[in-house]
Amino acid sequence: MKELLRTNDAVVISFVEALLKDAGIGAIVADQNMSVLDGSISILPRRVLVLDEDLEEAHRILADAGIANEIRKS
Repeated sequence: MKELLRTNDAVVISFVEALLKDAGIGAIVADQNMSVLDGSISILPRRVLVLDEDLEEAHRILADAGIANEIRKS
């Protein structure tokens, strides 16, 4: 799996999950439970991961949705 994006913004994560689901791309949000450690103040970012073969299409989907700036730079 490859990291698509990393953010503290729960709204962005929800939006990306919905976009990917609509496109038939499975995604995993990693580090969701880390908020317990930071006291739920969202200082620790969450990562959205996709399969290696879906990464390019996921990048395109985020770019088409106008949120390409959220894509993780390798």
